[in-house]
Amino acid sequence: MTDLAAARRVVIKVGSSLLVDDRTGSADRAWLAAFAADAARMRARGQQLLIVSSGSIALGRRRLGLGRKRLDLPGKQAAAAAGQSLLMHAWEEALAPHGVTTAQILLTRDDTETRRRWLNARATVETLLGLNVVPVINENDTVVTEEIRYGDNDRLAARVAQMIGADLLVLLSDIDGLYTGDPRRDPSAQHIPLVSEFTEAIDAMAGGANADAGVGTGGMATKVMAARMAAAAGCATLVTLGSRPAPLGAVEAGARATLFEPSLTPAAAYKAWIAGSLAPQGALVVDAGAAAALRAGKSLLPAGVKAVEGRFEKGDAVVLRDEAGREIGRGLSRYDAADAERIKGLKSADIETTLGFTEGSSLVHADDLALMRA
Repeated sequence: MTDLAAARRVVIKVGSSLLVDDRTGSADRAWLAAFAADAARMRARGQQLLIVSSGSIALGRRRLGLGRKRLDLPGKQAAAAAGQSLLMHAWEEALAPHGVTTAQILLTRDDTETRRRWLNARATVETLLGLNVVPVINENDTVVTEEIRYGDNDRLAARVAQMIGADLLVLLSDIDGLYTGDPRRDPSAQHIPLVSEFTEAIDAMAGGANADAGVGTGGMATKVMAARMAAAAGCATLVTLGSRPAPLGAVEAGARATLFEPSLTPAAAYKAWIAGSLAPQGALVVDAGAAAALRAGKSLLPAGVKAVEGRFEKGDAVVLRDEAGREIGRGLSRYDAADAERIKGLKSADIETTLGFTEGSSLVHADDLALMRA
């Protein structure tokens, strides 16, 4: 019932209740070892994995001797600072026996919603994946404030899936999917294996079904919200029970789960977002050769740019026009307007010499370009 085995790029969210042994306050090494074997098996068949992991505050509590008392924001930040190294050590210890290298990425909501920082974060993740590394991502609780934090890693995981064009988001939960009611209170509650459309009825089920589940900050309502966010980016979401050993293998073997289907592919959803959801902040006028290359799906190189219009920043949407004024498409600029003006007409090899740095060989990469329909 799931595309878990077929997905090319998978984001897996692991909550504190799975990773941290509630009795000791330390990492649950047995669970991590079983999960690591699961992850290694998926990587061996060519899948790229990203892990969004909670646990730094829970682990930091024990290191700082804070017990179970309620923490204010500075207390949470202190616990996160003390626990983050323990969290990464736990992941490294679990994955290293399988020859898997990990890398830590700490994000805030601004990093996933401000386009300049979004592009930087995406470039880092893409580079790590290209190096066959498994990124371990967490919210940067040491610096984030209540006003700008995600507050739960379900939604952060959905934003990461959106950012890197994942095919599948896996939310490991303390229940095996969505039910029509809370199965612990209503014996007649029915499991829902597939959600192909997000409706008010689905939202109502999430609000009532297992709403108190979990020792973290999430619940089924946040998982459905995350699935909705992921679906808008063309990414499917799988919610399943995480507490069993090797939970990913269990799903592939037929264990119960709920799959939320998207209506678009990740690439199509991303192009639609660029084309229709972003207000262009400027324009790039290109010559005939560049126009033809763009229409053939190529990136826009500086050599083909004749004029730069507007005041835009790196990551802003810009209109691409030919010299006759016809709009070719819209894309995200990898350079701001001032730098684009300096490198227009130049060969890509001359970018770093001219600017003193480089953001890549293209002004607008083909991946960040939405063409106008003919």
